[in-house]
Amino acid sequence: MRERLPAITALFLLAALVAGTWWAAYYTHSTVELDPPRRETHEPDSWATDFVMLRTDENGIAINRLEGDKMLHYPDDDSYHLDQARITVSQDQNPLTTATSDVAIMDQGGARVQMIGDAYIHRQPDQDGDIFTIRSEQLTIYPDQDQIQTDDPAVVVNGSHTLKGIGMRYDNNTRQLQVLQDAHVTMTPTNTSSAVTPTP
Repeated sequence: MRERLPAITALFLLAALVAGTWWAAYYTHSTVELDPPRRETHEPDSWATDFVMLRTDENGIAINRLEGDKMLHYPDDDSYHLDQARITVSQDQNPLTTATSDVAIMDQGGARVQMIGDAYIHRQPDQDGDIFTIRSEQLTIYPDQDQIQTDDPAVVVNGSHTLKGIGMRYDNNTRQLQVLQDAHVTMTPTNTSSAVTPTP
């Protein structure tokens, strides 16, 4: 029994040490206030002036160009906010399209650009020589699909035709324009002299 007493004493001390360590750790975690998780806020983490961003295709050819006098990046939704924005969309087989607005918000990895405030879009002449423009308070551009839409009142000029309405969807690939409501079309004759009968 005397030979076992030192071993039993050592084992008891070891158990007491383990129990004391566990209690100290538990007490520390239960009494010390841990830092709360960082709260995501919509605040910019970077900015730039005279900002230019290019997007290229798989061959390295630029297909979209986004410019602005000032840029703010928001990490919570990975969006870019630009003042005095200008965007250029260059897709194969489609005329070059440019757009301007007071403010632009690009998000969804560059798949969507919201043009806000005096938004204006200008498409270069197509094979028929017609220029196409859209003006509205807000326009949303989907550069990859080469599509434009708005739910606000818009004025569309296509060659000699002017169309006004509320809500619009335009596909630059098919040249199809859909006006959702209150559409009014004005057609301007391209050759007024042919409509006049000469006096004998």
